[in-house]
Amino acid sequence: MEFDAVLLPPRRARMIAEGLWHERTINDALDACIAATPDKLALSAMRIEDGSIQRFSYRELGRMADRIAVGLSRLGVGRDDVVACQLPNWWQFTLTYLACSRIGAVINPLMHIFRERELSFMLKHGAAKVMIAPARFRGFDFEAMVTGLQPELPALRQVVIVGGAGPNSFDALLSGPAWEDAPDAAAILSRSRPGPDDITQLIYTSGTTGEPKGVMHSANTAMANIVPYAQRLGLGADDVVLMASPMAHQTGFMYGLMMPIMLGASAVLQDVWDPRQAIAAINAERASFTMASTPFLSDLAKTVAESGTEVPSLKVFLCAGAPIPGALVEQARRALGAKIVSAWGMSENGAVTLTRLDDDDERSIQTDGCPLPGVEIQVVDVDGRRLPAGEVGRLLLRACSNFGGYLKRPQLNGTDADDWFDTGDLARIDERGYVRIAGRTKDVIIRGGENIPVVEIESLLYRHPDIAMAAIVAYPDERLGERACAVVVPRPGCQVDLPSISDFLKAQKVALQYIPERLVLRETMPSTPSGKIQKFKLRELLRAEEANEAGTAG
Repeated sequence: MEFDAVLLPPRRARMIAEGLWHERTINDALDACIAATPDKLALSAMRIEDGSIQRFSYRELGRMADRIAVGLSRLGVGRDDVVACQLPNWWQFTLTYLACSRIGAVINPLMHIFRERELSFMLKHGAAKVMIAPARFRGFDFEAMVTGLQPELPALRQVVIVGGAGPNSFDALLSGPAWEDAPDAAAILSRSRPGPDDITQLIYTSGTTGEPKGVMHSANTAMANIVPYAQRLGLGADDVVLMASPMAHQTGFMYGLMMPIMLGASAVLQDVWDPRQAIAAINAERASFTMASTPFLSDLAKTVAESGTEVPSLKVFLCAGAPIPGALVEQARRALGAKIVSAWGMSENGAVTLTRLDDDDERSIQTDGCPLPGVEIQVVDVDGRRLPAGEVGRLLLRACSNFGGYLKRPQLNGTDADDWFDTGDLARIDERGYVRIAGRTKDVIIRGGENIPVVEIESLLYRHPDIAMAAIVAYPDERLGERACAVVVPRPGCQVDLPSISDFLKAQKVALQYIPERLVLRETMPSTPSGKIQKFKLRELLRAEEANEAGTAG
């Protein structure tokens, strides 16, 4: 694969001169841990469904990374080849990334909620050479899905199955044979190690174009974010990071996979979110830090309060993905005894703004934090003029961690000649430099930290034989932040209900989390003179309906 990371070269000299790019890769970090603390526990990976846990010291982590790296090379994977990984938070995910890094391959993390529709686009667009997936997870047959897709993907040479027993199993092809002891292993592991500007991660993000965009990151852009992030949170080698957020998201990947190794710390992975299991893991492993979206914080605080089981080792819970309700911050502080940190970020940059550990709790309630070192933000009007404190406008950022660009779509990079990146969000910045996200210029709904690609779902609904017009808008949800509502104008003489819409989208192989959970039927849509649907009026309609329902209930 040829990566067109056009945003990296123009800013390299300045980033190095300012000390914002660290000129290290994850290989350097792992090798340093092996040399300094070879027997320290590096990784504990729990599988909730069977109660198993797999542990690795740093020495064992390095050896297995080398083994899988040579195994991947046996499958034809080399420098700049893409290895897609659709795994939960299992140890095989961490080791696959470390193995890719050993031989200069690029990992493409894929959320386990994705189904044929999303995967067929991403795997083809990214020209994945190898695809690694579970045999089954949470009752779904991934092996059948992925092998069914393979004939349509000419670049995909090999499907590798975790948990399978056949010749294409992860154990048979990658983790079982002692590949690292082969005569050619040393040459394989030395000849293609990537540099800090080589692309190391290709991660897809939903946007407004109707198709996902492939975000390209190098070691320099990723580490430029993780280093100041850890410093602001006071994290170091003595910390234990619990990660239940999917590692196929930037949250899990950067701060649950990469960061512990960069710090020489320990990571604890949880593959299925269960607050009781999380409490047990925090106490058993003495976890001190975790990061997740608001529903995780709500679940954990509620379960701790109801069970009476405390989590004294947990120092910081960083919450991102949606504003944190004030009542939840207060409840979580009482129940967990941990500092609740508010943050905002995106796949293209990692975390951009964080509150500080010495900020009062009101900052986490009222703001999404202030920029990390190496990050500048500004709010501008529609003409690009900077707005004063407190006014809402388009949020731009200029960051050392800004991505290398969107794969094969440089026209969508959204970064001007002065390196200002248009986030697609609306925000205001207060007089102290703290930001509050106020809305989105991009048409995306964030459900429990997961972006719903609105344009794509709407396009599918227009194919429904009984639908004349359709729009997807957000409505508030106490636990998930937002859910998706389909506003539909049926064709004359036709009837539409939510089950039929759900069945239709399932037949299109859409991820379940993307399917609308509410339906509003209308005879007409509010629209501009040019015919564009006015979604702000639809959102106002939903709010009015909810207010009426609340008044009736009262």
